[in-house]
Amino acid sequence: MSENHDISFLGDGDKKKLLFVCVENSNRSQMSEAFAKMLGGENVEAYSAGSKPSGIVHPKAIASIKELGYDLSTQHSKSLEEVKSFAPFDAVVTMGCGDACPWMPAKKFIDWEIPDPKNMEPKEFNAVRDLIRDKVKELLTSL
Repeated sequence: MSENHDISFLGDGDKKKLLFVCVENSNRSQMSEAFAKMLGGENVEAYSAGSKPSGIVHPKAIASIKELGYDLSTQHSKSLEEVKSFAPFDAVVTMGCGDACPWMPAKKFIDWEIPDPKNMEPKEFNAVRDLIRDKVKELLTSL
């Protein structure tokens, strides 16, 4: 991947702390966390969680992110309870989860309407992955 992995214009001296939330914490929020770490480098602390965690990171998410050189297989699906000790966050980003979206102490709340790619074929799944990458890039530049 020839992309610049370090978005250095985040450097106002403070690490940005981000939380990505979806229902199962197995696809969208996991990929968002991975992209924040890949693109933000040492300027970002990224976490992900689910309102109803599935307990696993979906194999499709692991395979899709692995194509870009990042290993998601060491991650696990987490509950909001497991990440609340890291609050407050600079931003909490939800993935279009509607009423299931939780509240966490944060400076900013953002909702991305991202379809759940769980049952998609690899090509469509990767299109969602790329959408998430672009949204994370925009988020990092806006902080």
